[in-house]
Amino acid sequence: MTLIDCEFDLHGDAVLAIFNDAILNTTALYEYQPRTRGFVEQWFRTKREGDFPVVGMLDDASGRLMGFASYGPFRPHAAYRYSVEHSVYVDGDFRQRGVARQLMTALIARAEAQQYHTLIGGIDAANAPSIGLHERLGFVHAGTVRQAAFKFGRWLDLAFYQRVLSTPEHPRAE
Repeated sequence: MTLIDCEFDLHGDAVLAIFNDAILNTTALYEYQPRTRGFVEQWFRTKREGDFPVVGMLDDASGRLMGFASYGPFRPHAAYRYSVEHSVYVDGDFRQRGVARQLMTALIARAEAQQYHTLIGGIDAANAPSIGLHERLGFVHAGTVRQAAFKFGRWLDLAFYQRVLSTPEHPRAE
């Protein structure tokens, strides 16, 4: 497994496939319609313009993108500038191999290097593997929004998990 920085031209189609599998087959994304290539292209552009990482893991044998992770603004207001909301997705063929853990570890390091203070993840409350991973990485439950979404014929609870980092070294209010 090789950790990389994803680029749209090289990894956009694989990212799109992983997103759409999550939309169509899981509750990892509370969406109904598959995303388009244009959506993913704009998503990469927004990440690049905001200086937000998109890290990926390549399978050394096949060269396939095993999964990816990123973060972006938690809320648009200035006082939230030290908080980011992250996401991590793993291709169904590569789950249960430690890919998500390595991607999350890389995101945590990036967030610290960029002087963020809080990483926040919104996780379907029934997603025990993701919750377990986050807890093992030092995230704590910060609250649950009950019946936040309706998908697959049922109400879904959205649990928030956060990890407070020791950064930034010199926070400012501006």
